[in-house]
Amino acid sequence: MENFTEGQVSSVVHSDTFAQAWETANRAAHEQLVAALTGESSGAVAVDNNTVSVNLGPLVDIVKQRLVAAGLEIAARIPAVNTSFVVYQSDDIRKVQNGVDLLKTLGTWMPFVCLVLLGLGVFIARDHRLAFIGAGLGVAFAALLVAIALQVARAIYLDSVPTDVLPADAAAVMYDNLVRFLREAVRAGILLGLVVAAGAFLTGPSVTARAIRRVLAAGIAWPRRGLDRLGLRMERLTGWVAGHATLLRGIAVALAFLILMLVTYKTPALVAWLTVGVLGAMLVIQFFATRTTQQEAT
Repeated sequence: MENFTEGQVSSVVHSDTFAQAWETANRAAHEQLVAALTGESSGAVAVDNNTVSVNLGPLVDIVKQRLVAAGLEIAARIPAVNTSFVVYQSDDIRKVQNGVDLLKTLGTWMPFVCLVLLGLGVFIARDHRLAFIGAGLGVAFAALLVAIALQVARAIYLDSVPTDVLPADAAAVMYDNLVRFLREAVRAGILLGLVVAAGAFLTGPSVTARAIRRVLAAGIAWPRRGLDRLGLRMERLTGWVAGHATLLRGIAVALAFLILMLVTYKTPALVAWLTVGVLGAMLVIQFFATRTTQQEAT
């Protein structure tokens, strides 16, 4: 019976269905842990008597529902679980909650404050382009420092948790799960800073930047000439876009930054897709703003 049970449990745990259910359970646990640390204890995570504990009952229910929905009917026989284990115990729990509340507030407003300060710095700088490069590299460097600080904090946390209260592996998983979104935001900040710095560099007068712009301009002019040969003339549209190209480019970049600021969880994928969107908009603007030889002659 022991070998049979172990084999069945192992097959379930290693299945894709269980992996999806476990991910759902971890997302729920993360949300409830954040709620507990902000003083809103409810659900699976609770803060009581300077102790943060997790009740496995709600998590097991989530896994059980997903398994049953996937066709594993035997999972419905899993009994109700009402077992809790301690995640963290300290007399400073209230201080931690106050700190998390402060970080939550700063996380909401600090991006806008930093954006305004960076904008002012670029505006008052003599060379706006160099200021953009410096701002981008500064953001990337600051995000890198935060990433290093998270690793240092992880080591300090793991050293401070008694193994008889919580195993080291479990403590590491809990920490990684708690800061997963912050880590994603840090990676997004590094990528964003590098993208901004690269974009400012490519608009400059350097030999490399001019060569790249010439290649792109030539590549865009080729299909425009093809449209002219097909009789698709767009002189009026080209004239309007060419006259407002700078404004249109500014609007595209501003919209991308607005979306980035409004999205709660910032990820490298979000930054990458916004970058692709901005580049696509730039190519479209340049395409319609490009005057062909026939148009110039006209």
